[in-house]
Amino acid sequence: MPEGHTIHRLAADHRERFVGRPAAVRSPQGKFSDSAALLDGRVPEAAEAHGKHLFLGFGEGDWVHVHLGLFGKYTLGETPAPPPTDTVRLRLLNDTYFSDLRGPTACALITDDEKQAIHDRLGPDPLRDGDDPAEAYRRISRSRTSIAALLMDQKVVSGVGNVYRAEVLFRHGIDPYTPGKDLTEELWDAIWADLVELMREGVRLNRIDTVRPEHTPEAMGRPPRVDDHGGEVYVYRRANQPCHICGGEIRTAGLAARNLFWCPHCQRPN
Repeated sequence: MPEGHTIHRLAADHRERFVGRPAAVRSPQGKFSDSAALLDGRVPEAAEAHGKHLFLGFGEGDWVHVHLGLFGKYTLGETPAPPPTDTVRLRLLNDTYFSDLRGPTACALITDDEKQAIHDRLGPDPLRDGDDPAEAYRRISRSRTSIAALLMDQKVVSGVGNVYRAEVLFRHGIDPYTPGKDLTEELWDAIWADLVELMREGVRLNRIDTVRPEHTPEAMGRPPRVDDHGGEVYVYRRANQPCHICGGEIRTAGLAARNLFWCPHCQRPN
């Protein structure tokens, strides 16, 4: 499932390419046809992201809500657009660009109130200006649930996925099984600030890089990572490989329905 930086990048791409310009709206697959007909020819006015949710605004209280889920994908390109396949749920098209959405978990036309209800059930997002990390800490500090599970709970923090979870805990030397209530507010503020910086870089580069300059392949004289996820990381999907810092073996285990990765030596329990 794409992490929050991907959705914010998609929002930025749609703002740049579609906002303020009339768009043809189609649903070659047919599942969004009625809503597409209501939007066809109108001018998109906004594109926003909150966590893993994308919102495309068409004015008059009309928003297209998209959640990619596990299988959703976007293709954006320049015109002329290729003939759409019958797997395209939503196509936006203007005289310069096209955007094709396939396989989302959600693609629905919603109202302002319905959009606000989605925001209300989501936690603060490190990539949304003005979102308050203290809101997340209030939940974390009262919970006996592990910090690794809390970071994946979108009601607590929005947009953090399996990669950012593993990497930010490693970068701060935190045992992933630490109960939320044992995390100090000072440490949480440091985690949040790190997520803001890392995820902004993710938006800019369109990939996740989490290693510090002194731990890059060039600095350490090691081979670059080869993985379809891309980017240089400390522990994510590096099970049984040596830690870049201590040389110990990276471990993996299931947690919150996903594979957790950590270094037992660098992330010792307090």
